[in-house]
Amino acid sequence: MTTSLGWRRLAVLLRRQRRRGRAYQPRFRAHQVGVTWLGALAAICLLSLLSAWSGKLLIAAPLGASSVLLFGYPASPLAQPRNIVLGNTLGALLAVTAVALGGRGPLVIALVVGLTILLGQLLRCLHPPAGGLAFLGVFLGAKLPFVVFPVLSGSLLLVLLAWAFSRWVRGALPYPHHWL
Repeated sequence: MTTSLGWRRLAVLLRRQRRRGRAYQPRFRAHQVGVTWLGALAAICLLSLLSAWSGKLLIAAPLGASSVLLFGYPASPLAQPRNIVLGNTLGALLAVTAVALGGRGPLVIALVVGLTILLGQLLRCLHPPAGGLAFLGVFLGAKLPFVVFPVLSGSLLLVLLAWAFSRWVRGALPYPHHWL
């Protein structure tokens, strides 16, 4: 008897959580999903092609995460140009500085990711993939050129591609909501 009562309570709790989640999570129409997919595909493809053509590294894994925010949920405060460009560049600068001062150990990685979050919040440029860039920079033992290629240049190009995409492709969500 108490077992069935426990299962009922659990079912009620799960239904409430599902309703809260549905109310909180953004909804996307079918055509938006298609346009989002196309935008991210085009942006990452273009960055890859520009990298091959120019001989400069313009892409890193965390920029793929930035494109998820840029094209998947461009209304997010974390997807605005300030957050992407400054947040990613901040993470890269912290990584390069940490490598120069402290090496590449796991504690250095943890410190740099934590500092990226802390300074991103204080400077109002929090961007989740910036933590990934900080991690990657320390892991790779990045030097100063890492900040410019791929981080700053790739971030700027992604923002410009998202801006152009939102203007030129019918059905694309508006971007950005603010520049600074």
